[in-house]
Amino acid sequence: MSSKDKPIGYWLKHLHNLIEEQFDATLGDLGLDRRQWQILNVLSSTARTRGEVEQALAPFWPDGVPALGAVLDGPDGLVTRGWVGHDGDALTLTQPGRSAHRTAAERVGETRRLLLRGLTPEQYAETVRILSAMASNVEAALASRGKQG
Repeated sequence: MSSKDKPIGYWLKHLHNLIEEQFDATLGDLGLDRRQWQILNVLSSTARTRGEVEQALAPFWPDGVPALGAVLDGPDGLVTRGWVGHDGDALTLTQPGRSAHRTAAERVGETRRLLLRGLTPEQYAETVRILSAMASNVEAALASRGKQG
């Protein structure tokens, strides 16, 4: 089967797996995984509650439920390392956390440039538009099916 004969589901899953692998390669020597990066990035602009962080990250986590406990408070967690602090319910980046975020952000930018190599901004925007339209079609069909039951 040639690459043009493979269905979109194959390419979506294949690309997802490659992105995960590339993030591991990009951030691994910093002791970060993709989920930890996402939390650092969400907190880079402002303090947020755990609930706000969970809501921001839900689309990116399996089953839409971010497991912040281990990522923040586990043995290699961001709070444990001193990169994320908390004041009451608000989570914030500490100075070491801001430094780690800057270093990681530079690398993530390189990964994004690698991912988009050979594509114009218009091609990228059209790809996102098409994927969004396909997702909306399936969401509408699922919602319609749920209303029939």
